[in-house]
Amino acid sequence: MKDIKFMQGDVRDKIKELENHSIDCVVTSPPYWGLRDYGVKGQLGLEPTYQEHIKNIVNIFQLLKPKLKDSATIWLNYGDCYATAKNGRDASNIVGDDRTFRNKPFTTIQGQLKNKDLVMMPNRIAIALQDAGWYIRSEIIWHKPNPMPESVRDRPTSAHEKIWLITKSKKYYYDADAIKENCVGDERKWSDTYENTGSILQGKTNAKIKKTRRYSKNNSLKRNKRNVWTVTTKPFKAAHFATFPPDLIEPCIKAGCPEGGTVLDPFSGAGTTGIVAKKFNRKAILIELNPEYNVIAKERINQQFGMFV
Repeated sequence: MKDIKFMQGDVRDKIKELENHSIDCVVTSPPYWGLRDYGVKGQLGLEPTYQEHIKNIVNIFQLLKPKLKDSATIWLNYGDCYATAKNGRDASNIVGDDRTFRNKPFTTIQGQLKNKDLVMMPNRIAIALQDAGWYIRSEIIWHKPNPMPESVRDRPTSAHEKIWLITKSKKYYYDADAIKENCVGDERKWSDTYENTGSILQGKTNAKIKKTRRYSKNNSLKRNKRNVWTVTTKPFKAAHFATFPPDLIEPCIKAGCPEGGTVLDPFSGAGTTGIVAKKFNRKAILIELNPEYNVIAKERINQQFGMFV
């Protein structure tokens, strides 16, 4: 189907096949470092050190840059992990979503990750991309009301991941009205704006408060979307790997890609980005290393839209 294009292979090769200045928006979640073995040789995420993993992420972004329109947005989801014992299980024995880091050497270029350290990977990646010339425009917290249980007694249970809004240019496409939120509590009554009617004199300011309602284009009471998004995780029985909740991707695509534009997911997995893009009248390009996941994605899209037989 012309609205959704599937590309199977290493993302570093497949990106080169894309047309320059053709992508309006990227929504993706690359394999997290040391979290999961997807069973494909050459996969991202099983590098011996986090520095190598970050270097690979930055290199992929550099390959991607000429393919993006100047107005493009990137929405990068990445979850953190903890360092555990230096001699842990082999990654191939990890089942499901294991947030601890196992079977990797902990010696790094600048020192050593200690047992029980929070690795801080989302922040390290964002800083590396910023240093490489990308604009980090927002740090979005994906709050999970139903996080995975953890058998820990010396720290809080992890209940969030991060989504970075990244751009290649200072000015870019962003439709704030498309994702405005309903006002809550006292916001539904009034919004205060302050008009300074005097000057500061001896530590005092004469100020007049003007009450104004906040309306969106359709005359409903709205506010600009906040950067904490509460979205429940949803199980996916067709495969062992985690998938995007569609509700998490929806605001990224609606705000970050014009209608009729093209959304790219370089690590498409089960194809959720393609489903949401199609639902909101955007085209999608899905790149996936594992051919089995492409089959799963096509079956999901067929069930949703009847696009493939």
